[in-house]
Amino acid sequence: MSREAKVSGNAGTVLVVEDDPCLRAALSSLIRSVGLEVEVFESASQFLAHGSPPANSCLLLDVQLPDESGLEVQRVLSASGARTPIIFMTGHGDIRMSVQAIKAGAVEFLPKPFLDDDLLRAIGDALGRARVRSREEEEARALGERAASLTSREKQVMQGIVTGRLNKQVAADLGVSELTVKVHRRRVMRKMGAASMADLVRMADRLWVT
Repeated sequence: MSREAKVSGNAGTVLVVEDDPCLRAALSSLIRSVGLEVEVFESASQFLAHGSPPANSCLLLDVQLPDESGLEVQRVLSASGARTPIIFMTGHGDIRMSVQAIKAGAVEFLPKPFLDDDLLRAIGDALGRARVRSREEEEARALGERAASLTSREKQVMQGIVTGRLNKQVAADLGVSELTVKVHRRRVMRKMGAASMADLVRMADRLWVT
């Protein structure tokens, strides 16, 4: 399998945080050779000052940095809500550190020196995850916008019908006619873009449960 194939379909940006200038340059060259964008940083503070990582990106992060550790960077990103997939690199790692990083959501933990193919495989996996997360976040945003377009009464009707209550039961709950509930129900289905009742229930689960 070619190097390009290992990251095929995963176009995006790799953010490299590495204090060794020679390794930083080598990593940048390798990543660019397979058609990916690269941004490099020599310290944790420089990376964190750069702002939020782009949506379709992954982070190649050295554990041992001159200011903050890679694990601390991971904690800062997690606290800020960033979900950027992280690949750790270390020449000083141990089992405890590896487990800690993986449990906190790291994609991979690569001990130096590592093979180019192993790194590219990890980057392909990380960018694939980033793409899925980006799509999920976009879908959630669009769903939230559709829900926000509902009137207060339509939201009440939606909450009633997704729990399995009949139109007449929802009407009694709200003190309105059954015909009014039917009208609101049709509007809810249209505004939410729901093809079926089951579809609407799944949307409600994402809005109010997840």
